[in-house]
Amino acid sequence: MSGKDKINIFPSRGALTTMKARLAGAQKGHSLLKKKAEALQMRFRQILSKIIETKTLMGDVMKDAAFSLAEAKFASGDFNQSVIQNVTKARIKLRSKMGQCCCTNLPVFESVEDGVDTYELTGLSRGGQQMAKLKTNYKRAIELLIELASLQASFVTLDNVVKITNRRVNAIEHVIIPRYERTLQYILSELDELEREEFYRLKKIQEKKKQARAKAEKAKQALKEAGKLKEEADARNMITDSHDEDLLF
Repeated sequence: MSGKDKINIFPSRGALTTMKARLAGAQKGHSLLKKKAEALQMRFRQILSKIIETKTLMGDVMKDAAFSLAEAKFASGDFNQSVIQNVTKARIKLRSKMGQCCCTNLPVFESVEDGVDTYELTGLSRGGQQMAKLKTNYKRAIELLIELASLQASFVTLDNVVKITNRRVNAIEHVIIPRYERTLQYILSELDELEREEFYRLKKIQEKKKQARAKAEKAKQALKEAGKLKEEADARNMITDSHDEDLLF
């Protein structure tokens, strides 16, 4: 096993506990990131389908707005100068905020009406109905443009987040978790080897102690036998010795 396949760590019981905790954390993180990636992809597909729908609707709305502009010009004549003189500020404004999707901030744009119609008398003499239709159609077109811009911004942001999340999921699944597992296998194999060495050492110590006890017992038995032989020899000497010295009174 090469050094790149595992983490350089001293094999011990503490290291084994630490690596088990790391592996459990990596597996849990992988599960959570996998669920996040699935939720983001679901939201990504929803936004994509909404963008397609909005773009299709946008074509119809812009077509109606352009046609109503032609109708208003035909009915009221050239009213550009009148509109320019009456309009001093934008009535529809853009407001941005942040939305949430799986702990991800997505930009959201919405249209806000500020004030009243300052050119409501334009076309009053002729073509008033066409002017009202024109303003309604272009208002709808602006609102759709803002909605489409919001969807496009969320789409781009979500696309980057999905790519980053998928890279993290793949890194944890194919790099981090296998490395932790190989490190655990290395620690377990080293600990097993240490246990076998300790068992062999203890067995050799017990054998040596057993041999020492047997040798001591043998020496003790030899001493006992030597003592018995000496006692028997002394007894025989006392019995067989018949020469007594003369006693003088």
